[in-house]
Amino acid sequence: MTDLPATMTAIGLPTPGGPEALVPETRPLPAPRAGEILVKVAAAGVNRPDVMQRKGLYPPPPGAPDIPGLEIAGEVVALGEGVAGFKPGDKVCALVSGGGYAEYCLADAGAALPVPAGLSMIEAAALPETFFTVWTNVFDLAGLKAGENFLVHGGTSGIGTTAIQLAKAFGATVFATAGSGEKCDVCRRLGADVAIDYKSADFVSVIKETTGGRGVDVILDMVGGSYIARNYEAAAPRARIVQIAFMEGSKVQIDFMRLMLKRLSHMGSTLRSRPNAEKASIAASLREKVWPLIEAGKVKPVLDQVFPLAQASAAHARMETSLHIGKIMLEV
Repeated sequence: MTDLPATMTAIGLPTPGGPEALVPETRPLPAPRAGEILVKVAAAGVNRPDVMQRKGLYPPPPGAPDIPGLEIAGEVVALGEGVAGFKPGDKVCALVSGGGYAEYCLADAGAALPVPAGLSMIEAAALPETFFTVWTNVFDLAGLKAGENFLVHGGTSGIGTTAIQLAKAFGATVFATAGSGEKCDVCRRLGADVAIDYKSADFVSVIKETTGGRGVDVILDMVGGSYIARNYEAAAPRARIVQIAFMEGSKVQIDFMRLMLKRLSHMGSTLRSRPNAEKASIAASLREKVWPLIEAGKVKPVLDQVFPLAQASAAHARMETSLHIGKIMLEV
C-alpha cells in the first residue's frame, strides 16, 4: 500500500438528522484485514438503509464503518491476507457492511464480484444491494419457481426494478404496485405483466380478478403496516410472503386466521448483519445464475440520478421525495 494516500475523503455523519447531516470529512485510509480487499471507489449506491442510518434508526453492525454506503464499484488496490481470486487492478462491485460513501472502501472478498461485461462503474455499483437482496429473499427464501405468480410492492424502487426483471427472467408472471401511472408504465416496460397504481386501485381486487380468485404465490414486501393483512388477502394457498422493510411501520394488529386457512408462510430477513459466509454464498449464486443474464443484456440496473460524492445530502433528499425511478447513485 506504499503508493496509496494516507487519507481519503468520506461522507461522515457527526450527528443524526436530515440530509444536511451528511458532511464530507477527511479520514485515514483503511487497511484490509484478512479476507478483505481495498477498493478505490468509482461509484456507490444510495439505499433506504443509508437514510435510516442517517436518521439514527439503523446503527452499523459491530465492526462496520460508521460511514454510510452498502454497495460500491471500483478498482482493487490492495489485498488482505489470504485473499484469492482477486488482484490489484481488477474491476469489482461489492456488497459492504458500510463505508461506501468514500474514496476508498474495504470489502469482504467473498461479497465482491467482477464488474459484468458491458456495464459502466456506475451501473455496476447499482447491482449489489438490490441483487443480493432480491436473490436471497425471492429465490432462496421464498423459492419462486417458473410458472408462479409473483408480486413486488414499490415496483420502481431499486429493489422493485430488480425483482421485476429477475422474476420475469426466471419465468414467473409478475405483478407490481407503484404510485403513479408513469411508474406503472416503467414497471410494464421492465417486464411486469400487471402494474397496479396503488393510489387509484386496490391491489388485492386487481390480483384476485386477474388470477381468477387464486392470488399470488410469492410476495416481496417492504411496506408493512396495512399491507400485511392485504398481502394475506392477495396470497394464493401456500403462498410465501417475504418482509424486507417496514416503510409503513412494523407494529400492526392482525387476524392470523387467513395465514392459517391458506397455509401461508410469512418470513423476514435482513442482509447487512449476516455473516460473511452467507453473503459469499449469495454472491456465488449471482455469479452463476444472474451475471450471465446481465452480460447478455436481459437484465440491467435502472438508474435514476447520479450525484457527486460531495453531494450525498442532495442524493438523500432526492430519495426522500420518493419521485425516483430506479437507483440513486454517487460518483466519486
